[in-house]
Amino acid sequence: MTRKRISILGSTGSIGRNTLEVVRRNPDQFTVSVLASRSNVALLREQIAEFRPELVALYDEKAAAELREAEPGCNVIAGAQGLVEAASVNVDVALCAVVGAVGLQPLLAAIDAGNCVAVANKEPLVMAGDYIMDRARQKKVDVLPVDSEHSAIFQCLRGNAASDVDRVYLTASGGPFYGKDQKDLCNVTPQQAMRHPTWDMGAKISVDSATLMNKGLEIIEALCLFRLRSEQIEVVIHPQSVIHSMVAFRDGSIIAQLGVTDMKAPIAFALTYPERLAAPAMRLDVTALTGLTFGKPDYSAFPCLALAREAANQGGNVPAVLNGANEEAVAAFCSNRIGFLDIAVVVERTMEKCPVSQEYSLEAVLAADREARICAATIIKTMER
Repeated sequence: MTRKRISILGSTGSIGRNTLEVVRRNPDQFTVSVLASRSNVALLREQIAEFRPELVALYDEKAAAELREAEPGCNVIAGAQGLVEAASVNVDVALCAVVGAVGLQPLLAAIDAGNCVAVANKEPLVMAGDYIMDRARQKKVDVLPVDSEHSAIFQCLRGNAASDVDRVYLTASGGPFYGKDQKDLCNVTPQQAMRHPTWDMGAKISVDSATLMNKGLEIIEALCLFRLRSEQIEVVIHPQSVIHSMVAFRDGSIIAQLGVTDMKAPIAFALTYPERLAAPAMRLDVTALTGLTFGKPDYSAFPCLALAREAANQGGNVPAVLNGANEEAVAAFCSNRIGFLDIAVVVERTMEKCPVSQEYSLEAVLAADREARICAATIIKTMER
């Protein structure tokens, strides 16, 4: 396999660190050309020392100034435009793992530069999935999923006609509160919500997993990535997190992708597609499996999943409104300003207040995001503890 030049947007987060571990284990396969982070100067300095990128970007202007002073020989750029510039560097694969809506413009910039993009951040595809995929088709570049569930679907679909797909089973661990009802969730703390039973993830995605919003966002993401209809996607709770997703075909056959709960496997698959690295993660010992169970999600206890499904069905700007409101609500919960159950309330009220539009443009998406955040912030103020 030819050595690939890669950029990592979000290098200090969970996905970014796992990506660099894949690179570390396979130094003859990859060259790290670009690293980008939000504000973690200390870790970024360690990454710079080890991987020697050509360019470094920091979203936080003050952090960028600190890094320039600490690393005078390093080419450092800053701000939202810095992330866009970093994404525009021509590489073989741009791994996009910047959490939140801020990752949208860099993702589009990477596509416009003609880079194959490995997408690990759900929010851009939720906000503007059809727009992104159309842009990628115009530029003739691949958009490869890194989420374990979407990577699984992608692998299960290979070699099969889209017309043969009956449905997709999107698996969910159920998060830390599986089996609880709403009365059990009234006093959940951010620390409890961040304790995922099977995956080691950042704060925002861990809370989204606890509310099941994460799975709702994945429904919208799958619709865009695989050109599915909403009714073709079924969420199933699978606490063991061994099967990462399944595809059922019209002849009754079901193909599943199994693996250990280690993000290095789907990351490596995206970086080297259509080839594979040798055992980028631990191997699954199927003889040690004692049982795989599945269940239906509880929409009453976890209303965020229903809200995401509603946004997917409405389309237009509604997924962007959902995403913006959720980001604001999760941030408020993590800072102890609102309760766990209030997250869904903020999202629902924001969706009710923001007007629905079917306008198909990047400007419309960004406007919907801004409006949703303003609306959600106003609602949060009335609910603060």
